[in-house]
Amino acid sequence: MDKKTILGFVLIFAVLIGFQYLNQPSKEQIEQQRTQRAYNDSVARVQADRAMEENKKAVSEMAASAHLPDSLVEARLRENLGDFASAAKGEEQIITIENDLLAMKISSLGAQVVSVELKKFTDYHGRPLMLFDVGDSQFSSTFTTTNNRIITTGDLFFDIVETTSSKAVFRLKAGQDDAYLDFVYSLHDDDYMVDFNVTPSNLRNAVSFAAGTMDLRWQQKIRRQEKGRSYENRYAQLYFKYYSDEVDYLKESKDDVRTVNDRIKWFGFKDQFFSSVLIANDRFGAGQLESYSANESDTVYLKQYKVETSIEFDAQTSVELFFFFGPNDYSLLRSYDKTMFAGNNIELERLVPLGWSLFRWINKWIIIPVFGWLTGGGMALGLAIFILTLIVKTALFPLTWKSFMSSAKMRVMKPQISAINAKYPGQENAMTRQQKTMELYRQVGINPMAGCLPMLLQMPILIALFMFFPSAIELRHQSFLWAADLSTYDDVIRFPFSIPFLGSHLSIFCLIMTITNVIYSKFSMEQTGGGQEQMPGMKMMIYVMPVFMLFVLNSYPAGLNYYYFISSLITIFQTLAFRWFIDEKALLAKLEANKKNPAKKKTGFMARLEEAQRRQQQMLKEQQKKNAKRR
Repeated sequence: MDKKTILGFVLIFAVLIGFQYLNQPSKEQIEQQRTQRAYNDSVARVQADRAMEENKKAVSEMAASAHLPDSLVEARLRENLGDFASAAKGEEQIITIENDLLAMKISSLGAQVVSVELKKFTDYHGRPLMLFDVGDSQFSSTFTTTNNRIITTGDLFFDIVETTSSKAVFRLKAGQDDAYLDFVYSLHDDDYMVDFNVTPSNLRNAVSFAAGTMDLRWQQKIRRQEKGRSYENRYAQLYFKYYSDEVDYLKESKDDVRTVNDRIKWFGFKDQFFSSVLIANDRFGAGQLESYSANESDTVYLKQYKVETSIEFDAQTSVELFFFFGPNDYSLLRSYDKTMFAGNNIELERLVPLGWSLFRWINKWIIIPVFGWLTGGGMALGLAIFILTLIVKTALFPLTWKSFMSSAKMRVMKPQISAINAKYPGQENAMTRQQKTMELYRQVGINPMAGCLPMLLQMPILIALFMFFPSAIELRHQSFLWAADLSTYDDVIRFPFSIPFLGSHLSIFCLIMTITNVIYSKFSMEQTGGGQEQMPGMKMMIYVMPVFMLFVLNSYPAGLNYYYFISSLITIFQTLAFRWFIDEKALLAKLEANKKNPAKKKTGFMARLEEAQRRQQQMLKEQQKKNAKRR
């Protein structure tokens, strides 16, 4: 292909890109469309709510009018409910369908799931784990009849027309035998996913399909499942995924209400380790999302979530939805993108908070695979965390070594730095001391930033692990030594009172982690040598920080504090080993030999630092001259 052909293709590509860019709607137009759509949805919701309340009131009045003739009651019910009038009366029945993983109870009133038990899990009391129970959840759909009445399925009684151990079919009749609306629930073997189909049959004379949508309303109370309420509450959030975009969530620290104007793929009602998710086979419309925190004194519930949205609905096509009732297991959730939802990129694994961008990438591609490999063979969790720590410390060894060598160089140069400080005492010579110190560093080949940079490069991995452990369901209810549950704090030491910022317990893993960090801080201070002479407050700060972390991490998972303890202990052993193997006299001789080499051109950080010092000293001299003239 010659240059002209390549240039032609480049120009065509540029024209296409430019055309697309110039013809895309402006931000103002996009916002105007979103605002208009949100306004239309809000108006529709208000009208639907108003009609629904009137409908409920009418049904309630009819049901309570026992003194009226049956014919009159039937006439009024038909006036308000059309062909669905017969469903206003009935007796609630609850059936159970189940597989090896979960048991679902479904009520004939609204054909809604009213209870879900996860069989392989227990709550912090050791009782069967109820994701939600009767009275905790409400699910209903709303549509319009041909006589312009609002029908809410949650208020009507369905007939149970088919039930097996793993499937249930509920039918809402619309007058004639062949006119009905079916709600079908189906479980799969060894799976937490539930098929939920809404299937219409001959409803053209009963239901108005002019709007082309059916409104959905789902609300649920989130039960407390873990020992640490305040910590669990941080991870309880309402998640949702835009149809063709990223996953988002409501605020976890306070009540939050959000109107989402774009199409949505799924909603997830999440606590720390478990979720209830509603997924559209296609997509939902815009939605109103709400999250409210329960009272602190509430020992049963953490929060309450509510979603109002819509989905396409017509007389010919079944609405295909899916419920996920299960654990926030990263590998399990990610597997759905490769199996039943292949090609849809639903990203359910986003329910597991692993940190932002780089930190999530580290957890996704490094920490989780390694940890899964360690625990896959049935290895005890305490041993798995220990080996994971060894692997991480080994991977970071080159950076640790470089940081230690930088500290060792600074330490052996301490007498010469002290001599410079003694030669140029006082605040008025501060700039001179810095210049002389930097000149000495340049002569012997020391970069003051060489010790900091390796530590900074380690931070993404440390932060990733900080995010990983509280979200790792593998740690849940797994004991190690004195800790009964590595996913929450160990409270062997309890107080009959509450200490501010600490609570009413003292985590032993957190305590020994703090003691180990204090010891490490002492070693670290000795490595830096004379640097403390110029920063006297730093010596105290080095000991204050580990104690401060005791208050911060006391309520964090025992598994995380155990990891920090092992990591700090290994670092101490590394420090002792480095001090033993490094010949500081030979290191000093090597640095002194660098002075004899011809002076090299200053580049990079050292050059910029010395230039900044020169300018600062020049400004200081000019300021001193001005002060002298004023006198």
